[in-house]
Amino acid sequence: MTRKSDSPPKRPWFRGVVRGATGAMAMTGMRQAEVGMGFVQRTPPDAILKEGVPAVLRSIPENRRKAAIELAHWGYGATAGALFAFLPRRLRRSRLTGPVYGVMAWGAFELAIAPALGLAHARRSRPQERMALLLDHVVFGFVIGDPPETEVAGTADSGSDGGERGGGRHERSKHRERRGNGDRRRGERRGHGDRRRA
Repeated sequence: MTRKSDSPPKRPWFRGVVRGATGAMAMTGMRQAEVGMGFVQRTPPDAILKEGVPAVLRSIPENRRKAAIELAHWGYGATAGALFAFLPRRLRRSRLTGPVYGVMAWGAFELAIAPALGLAHARRSRPQERMALLLDHVVFGFVIGDPPETEVAGTADSGSDGGERGGGRHERSKHRERRGNGDRRRGERRGHGDRRRA
């Protein structure tokens, strides 16, 4: 059986949600390294909850705030992935659309979200921090982007082998049929010869 690459998925939003959440988790891992190496002082989800909407964070028990920040980030990623899934399919099939989408998400934070919430990130001049955040958003875009369409391994070969086997059986059947017709004709000629001699 071959893969039907032209048939759209039944629930594109669900696949987008899963990929978006997975991409956000990948960003979380990268940001742990970025913070540890001093490239990033405070991650965007942390800054949004602590500086932008502190009242929301205060309503959460202190021992669960870190988990709440991560879950909020994964939820944001899932939402972005779901929105990506509704882009025209011809755009999603391009390998560049996912990374470009990730860059646009980074731009939305830098140019709209951070200034609107009055985050310190918007007032600081830290090129290395911005480049680190840009990089992890590009990775996010690669995760949510559609992979190149490929055939399932072995299907093309098995299909061609099956065709060759089927063709071989058909040829053998035709050969047996021709041989049988020849035997019948020879039998008929012998019968005519015997009747003439009689």
